[in-house]
Amino acid sequence: MYQVVLAGHLIIVLALIGVILLQRSEGGLGLGGGTGGISGLLSSRGQASALTKATAILGALFFASSLALAIISKGDATPTSVLPNTGISTTSSSPLDVAPPSAEQPAQPAGPQVPQAQ
Repeated sequence: MYQVVLAGHLIIVLALIGVILLQRSEGGLGLGGGTGGISGLLSSRGQASALTKATAILGALFFASSLALAIISKGDATPTSVLPNTGISTTSSSPLDVAPPSAEQPAQPAGPQVPQAQ
């Protein structure tokens, strides 16, 4: 099921990219500052309307297929660690469950040494 939804998702993505690239640019930030001005904007209204509808439909399908992929893949989730296998157990429920330090005591630091005049 996952592969079918993923294949459909990829087809939707390619179609969405194609439809977006087919749309006519309106200039900077959609202000209508293209070469045709206002008259050019009104003359190609039918084509822009069809491409806008196709973009909206493909965008909704993309959103739905993304949600479907997330829901399907969540069912297969098993907890894994991103840390390499270091031999340290990650199942400890408390930091107090850590093994006690070794029985050897660390060496006591030597006292300060003052240089002696000769």
